[in-house]
Amino acid sequence: MSKVACRDCHRVTRDEVCPACGSDNLSDDWSGYVVIIDPKESEIAEKMEVELAGSYALKVR
Repeated sequence: MSKVACRDCHRVTRDEVCPACGSDNLSDDWSGYVVIIDPKESEIAEKMEVELAGSYALKVR
């Protein structure tokens, strides 16, 4: 399975269910890629409302 992004939290994964929020609302139509290492210290994580470290898509269609 290729990488997909969750439409709810934007987490990028190869799974059939989002490991971050448990949603199965996934899309292979996404763009932009950001890796959050420490969400507590990241301004991008704050703007994206990300609380868990991981890979995220900036835009999910």
